[in-house]
Amino acid sequence: MRSTFLAALSVAVMASPLRVEAAWVTQTLVGDGNPGFVANFGPAREAQIDNPFGVLRGPDGALWFTEYGGQRVRRLLKDGSLATVVGDGKRGLLGNGGAALSASLNMPHEIRFDPFGDLYIADMGNHVVRKVEMKTGKISTLAGTGLPKFGGDGGQAALAYLKQPHSIQFGRDACMYVCDTGNNLIRRVHMGSGIITSFAGTGALGVTPDGAPIRGTPLSGPRALDVDQDGNLWLVTREGNQVLKLDMLNERIYVIAGTGQKGYSGDGGPAREATFRGPKGISLDKQGNVWIADTENNAVRRINMATGTIETIAGTGERGDGPDGDALKCKLSRVHGIYADADGAVYIGDSENHRIRVLKNK
Repeated sequence: MRSTFLAALSVAVMASPLRVEAAWVTQTLVGDGNPGFVANFGPAREAQIDNPFGVLRGPDGALWFTEYGGQRVRRLLKDGSLATVVGDGKRGLLGNGGAALSASLNMPHEIRFDPFGDLYIADMGNHVVRKVEMKTGKISTLAGTGLPKFGGDGGQAALAYLKQPHSIQFGRDACMYVCDTGNNLIRRVHMGSGIITSFAGTGALGVTPDGAPIRGTPLSGPRALDVDQDGNLWLVTREGNQVLKLDMLNERIYVIAGTGQKGYSGDGGPAREATFRGPKGISLDKQGNVWIADTENNAVRRINMATGTIETIAGTGERGDGPDGDALKCKLSRVHGIYADADGAVYIGDSENHRIRVLKNK
């Protein structure tokens, strides 16, 4: 039952931004703050990158990220240098069947790995999801034709239509879930058969009531996905300004955080009574706490699921660039990607500062 959590949410909300004690620090790992590109560069902190978005730990132990402005997927190697894995730096939908390094991308938002170690890219501006077979280094399209519209449910994903897919995640059911953001849907691709269907949303913007059925209930700008240890999906909605949990067993949607209004309030109080401004990233840590890239508030926030409360961990709420150190004094600029690693560190794509930063609890 959710009684304990709901009881915690009944506590009166406190005005934001109430800050947690200065326990977290930031450190820049990649980027000198200027947009640009130099191939296979080291040390990474002195390199130039261009609008890093999605970031995660790869199966090889390296830190992987997309460059939304650079049209590439790159990785930070253990020796501190950078390597390009996908993309020739040109905007386009080219290269299928060939080497991923020679392919063109168009504003890639997010990356994920499947259980076999292959890489998938939400190639947002091309309206497709692409796959890189890591053993061969070849790229192909998994879902979408490149035309920005809706269609294809019940058929092969590669023949279906997507519109601005922003986020992808693998469930515990041999399926990939796609935030088909421009269509206000979550689509599901069965990885065995390749069949695509609409899983959540109605195709129109709308309010998502707490406890509503997953199917037939509107979403308001489904933007980023993660999955918990039980296989439930977690979603942030940009226009909805909320954090939602999609309970896969009971087929219900629960509002975890956000009133639905746009703002920056609620820190120190119940997450349900907080406000966000265009959140665009979500990651669950190993304790089940929820980390949010509150993008248009230029902040990183965390929901403590044991208490149901929300707090700001990094950022001042003002747009800026650093300095590194005390996370609550480090200005950020439209954070997109966020990834809670197994060791407790949290990595962020500080997008318009052209940096990858790490948050650590000192």
